[in-house]
Amino acid sequence: MSITSRRTVLRAGLALLGATPLFGQAQGAPIKLGLIESLSGPFANTGEAVFRNLAWAIERVNARGGVPTAQGRRPLQLQRFDNKGQVEESLSMLRAAVDGGIHFVLQGNSSAAAAALIDAINKHNEREPARRVVFLNYSAVDPILTNELCSFWHFRFDAHADMRMTALMELIKADEQLERMYLIGQDYSFGHAVLREAKRQLAQLRPDVAIAGEELHPIGRIKDFLPYATKIRNSGAQAVLTGNWGNDLTLLVKAARDVGFDGRFYTFYGNALGAPAAIGDAGIGKVVAVADWLPNVPTAESAAFYKTFRERFPKPQDDYVHLRMQLLIEALAQAIERAGGTDPLAVARALESADVTLAGQRGRMRAADHQFQQPLAVGVMDKAGTPGVPFDVEGSGYGFRVVRQISAEQAAMPHACRMVRPR
Repeated sequence: MSITSRRTVLRAGLALLGATPLFGQAQGAPIKLGLIESLSGPFANTGEAVFRNLAWAIERVNARGGVPTAQGRRPLQLQRFDNKGQVEESLSMLRAAVDGGIHFVLQGNSSAAAAALIDAINKHNEREPARRVVFLNYSAVDPILTNELCSFWHFRFDAHADMRMTALMELIKADEQLERMYLIGQDYSFGHAVLREAKRQLAQLRPDVAIAGEELHPIGRIKDFLPYATKIRNSGAQAVLTGNWGNDLTLLVKAARDVGFDGRFYTFYGNALGAPAAIGDAGIGKVVAVADWLPNVPTAESAAFYKTFRERFPKPQDDYVHLRMQLLIEALAQAIERAGGTDPLAVARALESADVTLAGQRGRMRAADHQFQQPLAVGVMDKAGTPGVPFDVEGSGYGFRVVRQISAEQAAMPHACRMVRPR
């Protein structure tokens, strides 16, 4: 990418964010954050959902006056970099962010892109210590990222795939009618990790369950999932387990409904982005989703938090809130304050002991592997207004009743990280 093109990207990002931050009493120069995400193409809806969440979290910090530093209070400012859902574009956008003086980059909607960014940032920080970068990951959940590929400069704020799978297995273990399970996922690192862990945990916890089929499909390129849905129906499976997200999940569940599949869907992301509306009544009691938090977590703090989000983003299509992204921004603000400024090395060291709470949800960073430790919730789809479902999703009339809450201690898993820290 040319210098001119990079400056164009930066100007576009600034223009899009110009009206977002509320600077309150902050007087210093803005602390720039770079969002590297799919903001066009088949997964643009997921990137825009991320943007809304992060922008809202930043508004909260800025409304209270920004972040205290040794130079005074400074606002946060989010700039957008469209990677078009591609790994190479992610690396180009990283270079554009660095050229724009950004020290904190955020990305999540692709574990393949996250792995490439970790490698690039490691090399960049070694070559150019005066322009170091810290990587905050909100949803790239391939376990390898905080295990074999762990990096001092990378911090993950979502539960990784094996942690989410363990939470789903709490319900699968209790599903006495389950005899045959179909596994389907996206053909990249995360999709492979989900299917691999599903087979391992099924063999350990439900050896009586047969795998009726196993499928990996190209990510973001399938427009017609009817052939896949037909195979699922014909396999005799009573349930599907998938890590699919975005349109790959919505189109899959639509196709399953259209071919008459009436089994359960055990999902990582079936609680929004069109999936509940696509399934309709057929999903009641059958679609299961796991997350760090769900809108129907039964506490007053959680309900108040969700209502505030809906007031800020009233359009039904904007209804996808991630509490972990709010905690990420709170953790970054906390670390900058503790570091006394924005030096990436000092901030990274402070992030290793991040401990933040919002809406009753507490999260703490584990220094050994930079894997955030937080509770998880498992929900089952039901009609809004039924017991335990005061809130629906995206105006669909369906929400998720929380049936399992897993503490941070229960969700924690061992790691294989061998962290190399800078001197």
